This record gives sequence, structure tokens and C-alpha cells, in this order.
Amino acid sequence: MSSEFNFFQHWYPVSPIEDIDPQIPTPVMILGLRLVIWKPKSSDTYRVFLDQCPHRLAPLSEGRVDDKTGNLMCSYHGWQFDAEGVCTHIPQAEKPEIVVKNQDNFCVQALPVRQANDLLWVWPDIHSPELAEQTPLPLSPQIDASQGFVWSSFVRDLAYDWQTLVENVADPSHVPFAHHGVQGNRDKATPIPLEILQSTPELIEAFMNRGFKSTITFEPPCRLEYGMSFGNEGKRLGLITYCIPVSPGKSRIVAQFSRNFAKSLHRLIPRWWDHLYNRNPVLDGDMILLCQQEQILQQKQSRESWKTAYRMPTNADRLVIEFRKWFDKYCQGRVPWQEVGMNVVDDSTINYDRSLVLDRYKQHTQHCSSCRNALKNIKRSQFFLMAYFATAVAIAAILPDSLRLNLGLPLAISGLFSLTVYAWLKFKLIPQFYFVDYIHAKR
Repeated sequence: MSSEFNFFQHWYPVSPIEDIDPQIPTPVMILGLRLVIWKPKSSDTYRVFLDQCPHRLAPLSEGRVDDKTGNLMCSYHGWQFDAEGVCTHIPQAEKPEIVVKNQDNFCVQALPVRQANDLLWVWPDIHSPELAEQTPLPLSPQIDASQGFVWSSFVRDLAYDWQTLVENVADPSHVPFAHHGVQGNRDKATPIPLEILQSTPELIEAFMNRGFKSTITFEPPCRLEYGMSFGNEGKRLGLITYCIPVSPGKSRIVAQFSRNFAKSLHRLIPRWWDHLYNRNPVLDGDMILLCQQEQILQQKQSRESWKTAYRMPTNADRLVIEFRKWFDKYCQGRVPWQEVGMNVVDDSTINYDRSLVLDRYKQHTQHCSSCRNALKNIKRSQFFLMAYFATAVAIAAILPDSLRLNLGLPLAISGLFSLTVYAWLKFKLIPQFYFVDYIHAKR
């Protein structure tokens, strides 16, 4: 690897495949590149194009998959593109030869893609498809059904930068405090004996032993993985995260949670329920801290290095230090936003609008098929619950006195129960899909 790390010549997962709607084009951004995911009707695999029509640069993510041809149609003027990005139809063309003779000039830029480990991967450098073909995906050995593992996936957009995300995931010591009552307990926090096993341009690996053995692996630029072993029975638990640089001050986490024991829990707990009450609260707890931490660090770095801005005297910070040293040495301490025409965020104003910082709907729900469908079904059930309440109470009210006790009372009680369920859905459950404030002082 050269001293200049090339962020664009690596594989990135854009989304769990189960969360992509095959019926409509889906926009996504990586490294400042606006992309569109879509699935040709004649194909079993997705395609990823630059999200701009060559005609007048309209976003193809606002287009549609044509019912007749199965190709991607731009909604602005109806130009169509096949699975390889070749323009196949221009409705305004006076002669068909215009399309045939200018296919190279009229094509959409298609990026290399792969599907593996239940994720859709993209190679953001359109100029090196041969290198993409030769480069292996940064797959986790813990996402392997043949080895007895089961797993679930999660995706969320985050309101802070890629380097802040990597630094945070590489820091196990924050868990008992930032996630107290969710995944940690501040009263049980102890020193972390973290040891750096190796640090190379291609890999940083750390080890810690706190009653159970854990290996932390960072494979730049995106795979950051925890592998935990318990006892002598071969039980393994994995946290596999892919930290995606989206734009200055924005990142995306694609996470997979694996284990080779207690496999029935994987099927018993609905995916959307786990997202609402486990995965999202963890990221909420981080988000409210990191957005402010990041901007304070940016202010300080205009005058000094992170080495003096931070105070990191313990072993628990060793992996963060190692990452920062790697980032300085091989990336000059920056993500190459200028290569896509973006400027680094330099905003001294901290965003205190918690409803925006912790907007679960825009950051997660709209991207997650399980949460989208659950929210739709819950809202639909509200209509039936209210209809049942009104019907049950009305029937109970018009029953003759002889039937009011034996029939009317159970109807009224069941109607009140349906109203109670309706209220719980409206005021307790549905808000979990949109916004839940996270106040550390009250936990």
C-alpha cells in the first residue's frame, strides 16, 4: 500500500439486501458520491449507478423501473438505461440511430457491485473495475452459516463524521457509561487491559481479556469488528460494523450481530423490535455525545493536534491512539472530500436541536424494511382498534336491559381494552420509530 491511502479503491457495503426495495430506485451516498441502487427486472442482482442522468443531470433515484422493458427510466424526460448503464431509449429522438451511434456518450456510469453476506457492496471508483475484480471483499469470518453462526443486520445514518464513528466503535471503554441501562452498567466499569497485537497499513488488531477474550480488528477503511469468545465451549459473539464515509460530518453504520449459540432468539425476537429497543438506543446514546465532541475537536484542531487536544493516559485508549496515528500517517488526517468537490465542514455552531440529531425516522426507519413495514402495520391496526372501540360501545349502548349485563358489559370492556391498546400504540410505540430523546443524566 502506498503512503497515500485511496478511500475510493475499496469495497463498501451500502445496505443489507433485505432493506432494499427492488421495486423502486433507492438513493444512497458514499464518499460524497450520489448513487442510485436499482434492480433490473431480468436480473437477480442489484445495480448501482451514479445518480445522474447524462441528458440534463436529473437524479435517476427519482426515476422508475419501466414495466415493459425492465430498464431504469429517468422521470425527467424518459431516457432509459439497461443493467450495464447503456442508453436504450430516448423518447425525443427523431431517428433511432441517434441512440445507437451515441451509446458511449449517453451511457450512465455504472459502479462495480457484489452481493455477499446478505449485504450489497459497491466499489466507488468507476475507473478501476479491474482492480475491483481482483480485490476481495472485507468479509467477516463470523458471518458464516456453515460455522454455526446466525446474525441480524442493522443500518443507520449518523450525524457525525467517518473518523468520529471509527474512533467511537474502537473505544470499548465508553460502553458502561454512554450505554448505561442499554448495553452497559456504569457501576461495573473496570480498567480495560487492551493490547495492540499488530498495526500495519492494511490492518490494526487489538486484544483484551476481561473474563472473556475479545479481539478487535480494524481493516481500513470500513470493517471494524469485535470477536468475543466465552469459556471452553466454543461460544462466540460478534459485532461486525462497517463504517461508511458519506459526506463531511455525515457517516453511515452497517452492522451485523452474530453468534453461534442461543440461536432460537434470532427467530423469536422481531427484527424491528430489536432495532427500536436495543440498536437505536445504543446509537442515540452515542449521537448526542459525538456530534458535540466532534465539533469541539474541529475547533481545537485549528490550533493544535488531537495528541494535545485529547488526554488519553490509559490502556483503554490505545486502539483510538493507534487509529489516529494510522489516519495521520496514511491519510494525512483527512478524508478526500475535495476529490468530489466537497469542503470539510468547519462549523463552530453546535447543533443542539435534539429532534434533528436523533431523528430515527430519517436516519433508520425509512431505510429499514422491517421497521418500515412494522410502522405501516401498526398504523393500519390503529384504524381497526378505533373502529372496534366505536362499534363495541355503540352496540353495548343500544342493547336491551336484559342483554346489557351478559353481552353489553363484555363488549364495553373489550372496547375499552382496544382503546387502551390504541393509546399505547399512538403514544408509546409509534414515537419509537421517529424520535426518542436520550438524556444521559436521567439514566
